[in-house]
Amino acid sequence: MRKKIIAGNWKMNNDIAQTTALINGITAQVASTNAEVIVCPPFTSLFTAAQLLAGSSVKLGAQDVSLHDSGAYTGEISVAMLKSVGCAYVIVGHSERRQYHAETNEIVNLKAKKVLAGGLLPIICIGETLEEREKGITDRVLTTQTKGVLAGLPASDVERSIVAYEPVWAIGTGKTATKEQAEDAHRLIRSVIASLYSSETAEKVIIQYGGSVKPDNAKELLSQPNIDGALVGGACLKADSFAGIINAA
Repeated sequence: MRKKIIAGNWKMNNDIAQTTALINGITAQVASTNAEVIVCPPFTSLFTAAQLLAGSSVKLGAQDVSLHDSGAYTGEISVAMLKSVGCAYVIVGHSERRQYHAETNEIVNLKAKKVLAGGLLPIICIGETLEEREKGITDRVLTTQTKGVLAGLPASDVERSIVAYEPVWAIGTGKTATKEQAEDAHRLIRSVIASLYSSETAEKVIIQYGGSVKPDNAKELLSQPNIDGALVGGACLKADSFAGIINAA
């Protein structure tokens, strides 16, 4: 049976003092959870977060990574740097990276490979826009994205990766996919992975849902057979609400 993994993407929020308060609040409330918990602060808070998380079950993740190992790439952060600060996971291909930084499936694929080669684990994001859903091409978009972001990865790496389905129209909008919409998308993604690899590989892959997940809708979403966790945005910025989602898992 696949484990539930709840990851909190802090985005561009929280200075060091706020990071300290939030991490302390989270670790105080999730000590006994059966779910795996990941927090993904901004780069500036990773060192502090790592120190605060030492000895806890909560894992540390980053929100992005460079395609480069080192060199004259101002503002970029490498896999080795993330590993040295204590990260275990890296989000790649979040819709905001795609929207604001023109990241393509090919770039996301290269970043996932870079993360895996460096000994960390990627949370690989895919999802359709509102326009694509209204046009009725959600299945086509998700199939193309899944194939694109996993291209060239061996089954052993795919099985270690997390795929996060985040409908772009539900991120930060307060709109949430119904449990049926979310389950349909997750089932499709798993079937695409099965067609690319095998049903055994597809059954091992953790597929998270992301898109306005809150304590009051987490239980019905996470109860669906193909939804293995959540990539949480705004609701992860308060310890109580994040703990409510974790408890639902």
